[in-house]
This record gives sequence, C-alpha cells and structure tokens, in this order.
Amino acid sequence: MNEILTVFENPKAVITLAVLMSAVFLFVSSALAPELTGLLSVALLMATGVLSPQKALAGFGSPALITLMGLFAVSAALFKSGALDRLRELIASESIRTPRRLIALLGLVVAPVSGVVPNTPVVASLLPVIEAWCVKRKLSPSRVLLPLSFATVLGGTLTLLGSSVNLLVSDISDQLGYGPFDLFTFTSIGIPIWLFGTAYMLLAPQSLLPDRGRISSEYGGSSDQTGYFTEVTIPSGSELVGNSLRNSRLQRRFDVDVLEIQRESERLLPPLADRIIQSEDRLLIRITRSDLLRLKQEHTVQLTKNLNTEKNFFLSNTDEGQQTVEVLLPAGSTLAGASLRELRFRQRHNATVLALRRGQQTVQERLGQAILREGDVLLLQAPRDSIRGLQDSNDLLVLDQFDNDLPTVTRKPIAIGIAIAMLILPSLTDLPLVASVLLAVIGMVWGGCLRPAEVQRSIRLDVILLLGSLSSFSVAMQNTGLADAFANILIFILQDLSTYSALLVIFLSTTIFTQFVSNAASVALLAPIAVQLAPSMGLPPLALLITVLFGASQSFLTPMGYQTNLMVFGPGRYQFLDVTRYGAGLTILMTFLVPGLILLNYGIS
Repeated sequence: MNEILTVFENPKAVITLAVLMSAVFLFVSSALAPELTGLLSVALLMATGVLSPQKALAGFGSPALITLMGLFAVSAALFKSGALDRLRELIASESIRTPRRLIALLGLVVAPVSGVVPNTPVVASLLPVIEAWCVKRKLSPSRVLLPLSFATVLGGTLTLLGSSVNLLVSDISDQLGYGPFDLFTFTSIGIPIWLFGTAYMLLAPQSLLPDRGRISSEYGGSSDQTGYFTEVTIPSGSELVGNSLRNSRLQRRFDVDVLEIQRESERLLPPLADRIIQSEDRLLIRITRSDLLRLKQEHTVQLTKNLNTEKNFFLSNTDEGQQTVEVLLPAGSTLAGASLRELRFRQRHNATVLALRRGQQTVQERLGQAILREGDVLLLQAPRDSIRGLQDSNDLLVLDQFDNDLPTVTRKPIAIGIAIAMLILPSLTDLPLVASVLLAVIGMVWGGCLRPAEVQRSIRLDVILLLGSLSSFSVAMQNTGLADAFANILIFILQDLSTYSALLVIFLSTTIFTQFVSNAASVALLAPIAVQLAPSMGLPPLALLITVLFGASQSFLTPMGYQTNLMVFGPGRYQFLDVTRYGAGLTILMTFLVPGLILLNYGIS
C-alpha cells in the first residue's frame, strides 16, 4: 500500500485524479453534455501539463475513431438504400402476431444485424416500424420495445463493428501496447452471450414487461408518422398484381391503409383485405411520408395522373434538382374552398402535389378533386426556385423541407455488396479494417448509395468528440501511475478469490459503474486499471480488456445504462424500475456467464 501513497506524491497524479473525479461527477449529474465533459477533461490535462497536446489529442486521429466515422456513413448508406427493408417487412408480416414471436425475431434476426451495424441507428430505424406493429395489433409498445433495445445490445458484441465502445477498447488496447482488436477478436464469446441472452428474453415471463397503455394510430404525432392521403395506380408490371391486399408487400412492408379501390367504373369499399389487386387499379391510400417516398423510388405503384399534374410523377425522369416539402394552408388562404383541379395547382406553383394530410380526418375524395381546407398539409415536389416562391406566398406556409430524400433503391444490391466486401476483405487479407471501411465509404458514394453531403451529416459528432477525448484518460492514468495504484488496491481486494470469482467481480463492478456514467467513460477509466491485474491473475491482458468491454456493453439495469435503452424509454412509456425489473435476470445471467466464457476462450480452467 506504500506504493499507492508514493504515487500521490506526484502532483500530476493528483491533478489527474481530480480531473477524473470531476468528470465522473459531471457524467453522473448530467450538468454538462458528455462530449463537452470529455473535451473539458482533455483540455484540463493539457493545461496543467499532465499530457502534451500530441498525447492528449492522439485519440482524435486513432484508427478506431476513423473507423467509427466511416461506419456511420456505411450504415447510413445501408438504411437509405433500403438494404434492411426486408427486416422491416418481416416485422410487419402476418406471421409475427404476438409479442413472443416479435421478441424471437428481434433476438434471432435483429441482434446479428447489430453485430455489423451500430445498434443506435438500428433502433432508430425500427422504432417507428414496431410502434406501427403495436398499433395494428392493439398492443402496448412497452411489451416489445425493451426487448428491441436489449437485442441490439446483445448483438453489438458479436463483432468489433457492433458498437462504438468496442472500437474504443480496441483503441485503448493499441495505446497500451497490446495491439488493436481484429474484426472477430471476441466473436467466440459474443455468440454464446447472444444465444443465451435471446433465450432469456424468450423464456422470461411476459409479466416482467408492463402494459403502459396503447398509442393511437397517429402515434407520436410527428409528420413522418402521420398519415397522408393520396391516390396511386397499379402498373401492369407491378409485383402487387395478382396478390390480395392482406398478403401484398404493400401492407407487409409499408403498413399502408387502403381506403378504397377504383376498378374501371366500379368502386370497391372496405373490407378490402382479401381483394386481389389487378393491373390499372386505382387505390386511395393513407401512408406515412417516408413510406410514400420509398414507394416513389421502387416504382411498385404510380401516382395517379391527376388534373393537378400533366405527367406521371412516379415515371418521371426529371427528379434531379427536385425537393420534397410540406406546406400548410394557413387561415385566410385563398386556396381554401377549391380543388387542386380547379386551381390548376401545378401550373400555378410549378409544384406537384404528392399527398394531402388533414389532421385526424379521413379524406375520401380523389386527390385532384378534394376540396382544400384551412389547416390542410400538402406534400409537394418542386424545384428549389419554386419552393422559394412558395415561401413568399401568403396562401401557403412552408413547414418542412427535406434535402436528404432517400437515394434510389436500385442501389440496394450495390450497398449490400460493398458492406459484405468491407467485412470479408480484412478477414481474408492483410488489409487493415480502417482501410476497408474507408474504401466502403468511397464505394457507397461512387455507387450512388450516398451523396457526399450525406457522408458528413451521417457522422455523429457528439460520439466522435466523446470517444476522442476519453482516450486521453487512459494515457494520463498510465503515465502518472494511477492505473498501477488502483490495480494494487484491486489486487489486495481480490487476492483470496479464484480467477473466475475475480473476473466476476470485475465484470459486475464495470456493469454497475456503467449504470451511472456512459459506457464509453467507464471503459476509458477502468480498462487501464484492469490490464494491470493480468500478471497477478495469470491471464493475458486482452482477457481483462474484454471483461471490461462486456461489462460496459451488457447494460440492462437502468435507462441510462445504454443509449438504446434511453431511445425506447419514452416511446415505451416505461418507468425507471421497469428496466431494472426486466433486465435484472439478464444481468445476473451475464455476470455468471461472461467470466466463464472468457476463461474457456483463453484455455484457463
């Protein structure tokens, strides 16, 4: 213990400890955004002379951070090109009727996807789909949203790319002299954890997931989730021809409400689920904005040739330079009381009306014949100059403009091929992972899956700033001897325990610590301490690093324990203890399972 007192005679060690304690306080209290706390810490370490600027800022240029930046762009390209639309379709299919079946799908299909795509965008993409599934099945979202978060957390430790924390630990390992992780360094441990975790979610009593109430069909009330009304025609070459509405891809993937079918002079009214779709049928539908844009790209349907447009928009090849915009008819608008046909809207404003939204009401008229009212919202496609003209109009109020419309879905095979090549090349060749990811980014842009401006928008700057700054903690703790001092304390505490029990304590301590600070912060603080325990425990340093990694990743006890838990907390209307109640059993399972798997993986009995 005298060695510990000696360390604190070093002024730089005292300063580092003070900075660390202040950072932990700020992380726990949320008095400052996490990324700002990280930047403040690295600034203080430089200002006090603990670290030189080169060492303090080395994390911002690390291969792990560059890999993560590229991975954000690759993930954006996969989502925007529709590469994961099949997954959305599976969730909305008729075969997934109960929460138990949905949980099985989340555990067995969504979790592996999270192994190669960061789990945060996976949850962001699937959240509205699962909410729509809950509305359709008349179930509370609290029954299934926590399993969505937990499934992505379990899958996030299948490969190095599954989580930003994985890349941070890889970077710390490299800084400490043990080299970076390979793509599948801990996959042999991650696979059993994924399978056992999925089994727990399937077998856990449904009573652990409370019923916090249903949501209305206008769940959330956002413009992207609120139904627009429009009219489409089924072309002769459409894959929908010959299928019933119930079994059609139109409803399985997009969850479209078909309000009416017009077949020549015949008008078909609900119920329509078993009606067989025929070529040239006209459908009056209610659909979300994002799904309407997707249908536009896939050419599965065509926008009916209304009198407000002289051409079929969905077959037009002049989309370049066009933008999508929402406009509101304000009180006093002279357009109210007339139809689009009467107004000759396209000729008057040089804008094509894609759809109409009218609060909670159903619009039963054909789009061109619907009488506009004050408060109506129109979804328009128009050139940029025409949108500027709309902004100057007293008859229309521009609400929202979408510069990042989805790229054409014909690029889906290209996006999937590039992503697969990104994973295979580092495994079969000497190509570094960071190079493979950067080449994939260039390939996505070159292949038309992502626009250059979208590469910049896809990068989560808050995550980059946090991870880049936190890596300085590890360097400071190593240089000042704090890591050795804390390790000696732990050795004293763990000296009478078996190797398995010692790993269990380290794993559980990391897990508990992660519930109060971000998992990135817990890794940055605990990883350099854990590796110092390796000689006394007779384990390779990588075994201790992986123990900390899994302890920080398997966060199932609190909403703050993992970002995806927070993402589903509000939409699921959960209470704080709901997460603890459902996640406690999974945490206990992982606490006993992970140490054993690590010892088995490194051949230690």
